Amino acid sequence: MTPHRKKAPFGITTLEDISTLILQSHDLDETLNNIVSLVARRMRTEVCSIYLLEDDHQSIRLRATKGLSRRAIGRVVMRIDEGLTGLAIENGRVISILEPNKHPRYRYFKETREERFHTFLGIPLFDRRDPIGVITIQTVEPRQFSPEEISALSTIAFQISSIVVNARLLDSIRRKEEETNRFARELEMTRKNLREQNREETDEAGAEQEYRTLRGTVAYPGVSIGPANLLDERLGFADILDEEGIIPDKECEKLEDALGKTRIQTLYLEKRMAERFSADDAAVFHTHLMILEDRGFLKRLTGEIHERHHSAPYALKKVVGEYIEAFSRMDDAYLRERAADMEDIGRRILANLVGQNAHHLHLKNPGILVAKELLPSDMATLDHTKILGIVTEAGEKNSHAVIMAKSMGIPAIVGVKSALKSIHPEEPLILDANSGTLYISPSQQIKEEFQRLEQDRIRETNRLEKYRDLPARTRDGVELALRANIGLIGDMAIARRNGAVGVGLYRTEFPYMARSGFPDRNEQYQLYRRIIEGFDGEPVSIRTLDIGGDKALPYFTSPKEDNPFMGWRSVRVSLDHRDIFRTQIEAILMAGMHGPVKLLFPMISGMDELRGCRRVINEACENLAREGIEFKEKVPVGVMIEVPSAVYLADRLAREVDFFALGTNDLIQYVLAADRNNPLVSKYYDPLHPAVLQILKDIGRCAQRNSIGLCICGEMATDPIHMTLLLGLGFREFSMAAPFIPRIKGFLGKITLADARQIAEKALELEEGSLVRAQIRRDLLTHGIKVP
Repeated sequence: MTPHRKKAPFGITTLEDISTLILQSHDLDETLNNIVSLVARRMRTEVCSIYLLEDDHQSIRLRATKGLSRRAIGRVVMRIDEGLTGLAIENGRVISILEPNKHPRYRYFKETREERFHTFLGIPLFDRRDPIGVITIQTVEPRQFSPEEISALSTIAFQISSIVVNARLLDSIRRKEEETNRFARELEMTRKNLREQNREETDEAGAEQEYRTLRGTVAYPGVSIGPANLLDERLGFADILDEEGIIPDKECEKLEDALGKTRIQTLYLEKRMAERFSADDAAVFHTHLMILEDRGFLKRLTGEIHERHHSAPYALKKVVGEYIEAFSRMDDAYLRERAADMEDIGRRILANLVGQNAHHLHLKNPGILVAKELLPSDMATLDHTKILGIVTEAGEKNSHAVIMAKSMGIPAIVGVKSALKSIHPEEPLILDANSGTLYISPSQQIKEEFQRLEQDRIRETNRLEKYRDLPARTRDGVELALRANIGLIGDMAIARRNGAVGVGLYRTEFPYMARSGFPDRNEQYQLYRRIIEGFDGEPVSIRTLDIGGDKALPYFTSPKEDNPFMGWRSVRVSLDHRDIFRTQIEAILMAGMHGPVKLLFPMISGMDELRGCRRVINEACENLAREGIEFKEKVPVGVMIEVPSAVYLADRLAREVDFFALGTNDLIQYVLAADRNNPLVSKYYDPLHPAVLQILKDIGRCAQRNSIGLCICGEMATDPIHMTLLLGLGFREFSMAAPFIPRIKGFLGKITLADARQIAEKALELEEGSLVRAQIRRDLLTHGIKVP
């Protein structure tokens, strides 16, 4: 049995008609009334009603009905702990009841005359798992609804939820319009002052030195050299001025034509993005289509033309600008990010209004892309082979565009202030994304040094090409497993291209970050299945959601904490939100039918957490079995060893799991109390610290003693000096960023297992990390191996 159920034709045709109704309705109430009429007619029921949750989140109000008295609309209000409608919200599931007036939760309202009905069906409406209302069905004759009818209605309920959320969001923006306009004027004055100040600073800097440098935050490491490709005011919003003597009807015709073209282009972009990356990455364009079809947005545009006699381009500039400013001021991080969506949409509509087309974003020559902000449509249309590096003024490391750039291995830095004002088109640049530095018109000496480094890198890459498809073996024939760390669909091709043997760590949080809401079970199942099948029978270790610390979801609000890295994060969040956790585990178990998969839990600090995870696995198995969905019943379960308490409990943990994954990055930080990203203490972050070496030795012996698997995950294994030590301590399975695999294979072919053991024994006797590194380097040199 497959995990999919076929929807009844009723559901498909009704969804199509609802999409049409959205365009024909003038506001939310009209849309809801049209929907209940349509559903009641298609379901052949006497009543269909929609109740929405009030702002107090404690009561629900009737907002639309077909079959009940229209006088009841807005007047029927009940607490969520009252009535059968409230029961659907309380239970968070479908409620189907025959003879509802006999149910203990039944509540009668004289305005509705509901005593005539003998069947009640209630389906809750959700926004990102938060209840927002209920759609109800009632019939005069007793009727048992089929699973297919309930499934179709549940899908319709999902679309209704989207309509309600979108309408409320736009309404919120309208209410803030006056405040937004005032803020926009103040902001424009501030920007003008800053532009003048930055121009003066740039002129002074240029006079003092031959080259300039700008600093940013590393989004993806690497070095690239090339001319500047600027994406600056690409559509010329700043140049759009109002016109006199316009004919409103003709301007509206131009606007409607541009909107139609933009809708078609958006569908094309969605298809192109799905082909290049994944359906998850393309999902952002669903939001764009909703905005392009929103009645409120369209009404504001035509209002600016008809009522204020603005030209269509100027009306678009004005309305989109107000939306962007309003979104940018929202407290909710998810809503703030929608400003980029509005900018993207506005830019594409304007291109169609003024006769531009997508070709203006094509790059003539390979170079380093410099932009205020990269939008999803940029990454969908630009030729990636001509993007040598990325520099953005916006500082979001986890934006859709930056996540996609990471998946392609393009060096990138973000948060580079005044980049567009400081750089001329085609000006020579050197992007050192390892240190977060951008060199503008660098001196010949700097250029030659980086060119030498780049040539060395190219030569080394070519030398290592032969190792990509060879097994990872030491000089004396001991075979190791070098697996890949991945986070996105795009990482699969990079992993295979570099000869990875399966996946040692699949970070599932990155697909969550690229979305506008929690993915449902089937979406996750499809994604995990694609990953598993993509590695042709090699094992894939899937780590459950690891958010918190430096990894936040835009649509999931985390509490403010003084020290988030030691706070509410990782498996702690999962165990406190068991429904989200269970959904992910169910998807992983379903995907296990398509190849060898392992289930990995992050940041386990005690036995209670591990056993809590085990209980959720059992619940997931029971749910899937009850639904008749095929799943892998026996999946190897492992834990990340990355906090000191797990080290001390290693033997106890080993008795209840199938494998360990030793997360060196976090473990070293926690053991040494040194944040490697903090320049003040990064020097204390030392993988070769004697305390770290002792832990590695102890965990290795523990795994061997308990006959369980052990994989080293993290950057430690990418350094030949560290790999020598790990090999000597007995580790045989490693997971790393895929581009490092050929280099490590090349190194392994130079060293024997006996040599590595001897080197490790000497290193364990030393008392300082610097001495350990120096000793290993000297020992390798005696064996004819030179390392940096």
